[in-house]
Amino acid sequence: MRIAMVSMHTSPADRPGSGDAGGMNVYVLETARALAAHGHRVDLFTRAHGTRWTKRVAPGVTLFALETGGGVVRKQDLPNLADDFGEELQRVAVDADEPYDVIHAHYWLSGLAALPVSLALGVPLVQTFHTLAVQKAAGGQAEPERRRLTERYLALEADAVVAVSNAEADCVIDELHVDASRIWLVRPGVDADAFAPPGFGVRDDVRARLGVRDHEALVVVAGRIQSTKGQDLAVRMLEHLDDAVLAIAGEPPPGDEAFVDELVQTAASLGVEDRVRRIGSLDRPELARLLGAASLVLIPSRAESFGIVALEAAACGTPVVAAHVGGLPESVVHGTTGILVEGRDPERWAAACRRLIDDPVALSELSTSARAEIERRTWQASAARLDQVYRALGADPD
Repeated sequence: MRIAMVSMHTSPADRPGSGDAGGMNVYVLETARALAAHGHRVDLFTRAHGTRWTKRVAPGVTLFALETGGGVVRKQDLPNLADDFGEELQRVAVDADEPYDVIHAHYWLSGLAALPVSLALGVPLVQTFHTLAVQKAAGGQAEPERRRLTERYLALEADAVVAVSNAEADCVIDELHVDASRIWLVRPGVDADAFAPPGFGVRDDVRARLGVRDHEALVVVAGRIQSTKGQDLAVRMLEHLDDAVLAIAGEPPPGDEAFVDELVQTAASLGVEDRVRRIGSLDRPELARLLGAASLVLIPSRAESFGIVALEAAACGTPVVAAHVGGLPESVVHGTTGILVEGRDPERWAAACRRLIDDPVALSELSTSARAEIERRTWQASAARLDQVYRALGADPD
């Protein structure tokens, strides 16, 4: 098949944890690579922050950055560019050497741009939201009414909706009123070769560079720095975990810079600023090293469709302590790859971490079981499931 994957607002090649890049970017790029490895041809489409360019990002995978709206545009203004982006997408599709068999839109902005193209060309449209306005609202972050209405419209108009977790699928059914027969579950995978237990000396090297002393635990939070991801809870937890250092990997999306200032102020007010390390966004090998060196990885999100970092940490043999929200119970197997914590009480989170840090045997057992559990969750399996989705819509050129 020839597959068009659309990620309008953020490039699949962007570094996760920077700008608006996160787990969705990983999902799009890794499933594209795995689909191409199965013999398909995959074209990725995103918005260029300047002039148009094209790049081959993997065998069988080409990334097209379409010129729309000039340079950097605020995320809240991107819906106004959806029509222009869609016209550019259609122009490329019409001029292509062979027609697309399916268009797969990732995030609501991509669907907004791709739906008219799908209708004009008679190509099936698959929609994956990755996160929904109603889910973010449940996490305390209000989204524009236009987004909520558009998501409902797309969910009803797309030929199929792919959900990344049962929690997201339930939300699409209950809140967007989509028939369950039109929803497919395709969970993220993990590259268990790139994310693996650290080699000799790696853990000590990472800890030394971060200034973590021998008696201190290294606790890591990785992802975009914004309120939805809940890094403030991780900082407040330090007040009750006095022998731990918190490493925060990631950067704030445009418009969320004030949240970083809040984290700094919170740490200073609690007297824990000397035990917080802000290390910016990391490339994939650096992130794997950090996760592998950590004593624990925290995911204190207020809302989460799935949580790819949880899989990556488990693949590194590092137990996860995560919030019991959204799709996290599907990415963290309680008692096997980590533990789930109810609520947002920093003392409760510190106590959960303390139980593991003070019990090396339990921590080691979790490390072993986490790696074993994760080895069967591959991107190849995710791609095989997407292959089924596309073929069920008649997108089989044979």
